[in-house]
Amino acid sequence: MITYQHRRLAALADEGRWTELLVAYRRTRAAAVALHGPAVGIAEAAPFGHLIAYGAPPELAARLFDPDGGPDTAAGPGDHDAGPLWEVLATRHSWRRLAPLLDPEPVRRLVAHTRVLLGEDLTAEAAPDPEGVPLVLAGWEAAGRQEGGLVPEYLRDGGALRVPVAMPATREGLGPLELPAPGELVPGLLASRLLAGLAPWATVSCVRGTGPDAAARTAPPGRVVGGHLPFGAAYPVLVRAGSEHPAQGAAQGRLALWRVLAAMAGADRPILTEIEALVARLRCFTWREPADELRYLHLTLEDPATGLAWSVSGQADL
Repeated sequence: MITYQHRRLAALADEGRWTELLVAYRRTRAAAVALHGPAVGIAEAAPFGHLIAYGAPPELAARLFDPDGGPDTAAGPGDHDAGPLWEVLATRHSWRRLAPLLDPEPVRRLVAHTRVLLGEDLTAEAAPDPEGVPLVLAGWEAAGRQEGGLVPEYLRDGGALRVPVAMPATREGLGPLELPAPGELVPGLLASRLLAGLAPWATVSCVRGTGPDAAARTAPPGRVVGGHLPFGAAYPVLVRAGSEHPAQGAAQGRLALWRVLAAMAGADRPILTEIEALVARLRCFTWREPADELRYLHLTLEDPATGLAWSVSGQADL
């Protein structure tokens, strides 16, 4: 329900009275957290935070994350409306404008990776990522970015235009294929757990064998409509799967996917040379299922060097 207070504060944004709106946001957040706890408090203040992150000058918008207003007044990585407030801010200004203004390290890191996903090269502009994830898109990431939709397009008054998770998106390039018997399960791998965290609504399994062997673990038995595709084509879908919830952003999807790839490569952290080699040899397979509607993912990732293949498959609730 749109309350009188909501309309009044939206009017402040219309008039460019950003300092007043920031003060109102901080008061609303602190009072709601004190009364209802963090989850509800964030939700009550978030629409005003979205207005500020989207429309205010960066010098003021960055103060959403500044604790100088007192306890429970500053937005954190989990504050969101249509999407995380830090992601809304990151879509509105370059890293060069935002870098001097952002102090909280978690928010600063996520904003940097969002700008990378939007095409900026921050290799010489920002401190190295603590996990070693590069601050420029790898070639296969850049190829995936051309598909569009890595970072949502936010709307001024709330809401966002998002590309849904759909793999495969069409039947183009797919053909009938008889799946083999399911491959032998390989349990307990870190890569499997991380992949399951990327798309919690999907079933993840790892087998010793090929991509179709892994697909046979979850796909309808017998003949499917499927085909192989380059990892670059699967990349944007995996990033979107890891950032579907409004509390998550595309930067978190990217970081989560790099952790998956590092685990598949047998590394304890992302090492660019090892991940580049892994991606170069990965064979990806996708297929359609009768129940597919709006949000679904059917993909296998096969590493011929280890003889392992992972399957991630499922339909999300609408």
